[in-house]
Amino acid sequence: MFWDIYTVVAILAILSQGVFLWQSRRNYTYALKKAARQHADCQQRVLLTVPCKGIDNAFEANIRSIFALDYADFILHFVVEDTSDPAYEVLCRLKDELSASSRVADVSVLVAGKSAGCSQKIHNLLCSCANAPSDIDVFAFADSDAHLKCGWLKHLVYPLRKERYGASTGYRWFVPEKNNLATLAMSAINAKIAQMLGNTNYNQLWGGSMAIRAETFREIDLESIWKKAISDDLSLSYAIKKAGMKIIFAPGCMVASYEKTTWAGLFEFARRQFVITRVTIPRTWWFGMFCIVYSLFGVWATSAVAIYAAVLKLESLGLYAFVPVMFITGQLYRAVIRQKMIKQLLPEDAAKMRPAAVADIVGTFIWSWVMFVFILSSGFGRTITWRGIRYKLLGPTETIVISNKDR
Repeated sequence: MFWDIYTVVAILAILSQGVFLWQSRRNYTYALKKAARQHADCQQRVLLTVPCKGIDNAFEANIRSIFALDYADFILHFVVEDTSDPAYEVLCRLKDELSASSRVADVSVLVAGKSAGCSQKIHNLLCSCANAPSDIDVFAFADSDAHLKCGWLKHLVYPLRKERYGASTGYRWFVPEKNNLATLAMSAINAKIAQMLGNTNYNQLWGGSMAIRAETFREIDLESIWKKAISDDLSLSYAIKKAGMKIIFAPGCMVASYEKTTWAGLFEFARRQFVITRVTIPRTWWFGMFCIVYSLFGVWATSAVAIYAAVLKLESLGLYAFVPVMFITGQLYRAVIRQKMIKQLLPEDAAKMRPAAVADIVGTFIWSWVMFVFILSSGFGRTITWRGIRYKLLGPTETIVISNKDR
């Protein structure tokens, strides 16, 4: 009886792996094709908001990349919580130094004050939007730990000319500043997630590289949603899809994030991301859990079954052995093509990413177990710490600020 059922499972598993391979290849082709396109200056007037808290890795280089954006006549807002933030002085200095040589029309360093009912990041974003000129067509957002390419803003804004796209997004790729195991693990796990973006209906926004039309911002009443939310991107993703619009992934907006971390730092970061996902978009969290469990089952459980079938000398041994071969080959193939993709999207960082690429491919089965631990740990509790502030997530659009070490 077991072997009859498992035969059906084996066939379905092989077919599913074929679909996953096809989808991965499709995303790969889409990313390279779209990123290679050159866009002329867009007509939309853009407000680019960059929330800042503290000094990130490569902070000054990242801010300089924002001033170097090749986009005509955009407005730039940097936002901090307080003038005592060490980022404030650096931002003011760089504003004075770089504004004249930039294509930016106007630069402001805003002070938002402390948040009470949402994350500090969202509070900063709302402060910027509230101070936007009346003729703004598009609100764009970037993180201070992202290094932008000069064509980033054009790639981000261009798709929004079509009304069916409610928002556009890029994504990050962690480029290790230190090749310790925890940092390599962070890069590899993030790479697995980045590879899922493509020409699909399942894209989610990433707050460090996203844009929305000002008209859409008002239509979905994003201000009301954000006032009680913890996550800028996931709450916006939910609202966009609820309104029947699509999120488009712009591969030309893939950005490098130069990071180094420890195992404790990686655990805190990963758990925080997955907890936010579980509370804000639970279906996405369950889908992620299913995918990682399915991936582990496909490699290890089917290998054990194939070995057992070999011991019993079953006639269907060839079919049973082919299942783990498909899973193992498929995961290695996906690791190879995602590293090949990012090498072409971020060629200037290819040399720095080489150790991370090797770690991703060679350790792909290990990172799946690490990712499983992170997702599993996020299944419990609703309290997180984000840049020194502790939050309790009561729901997708309801957050309590528990404590702020700066207060």
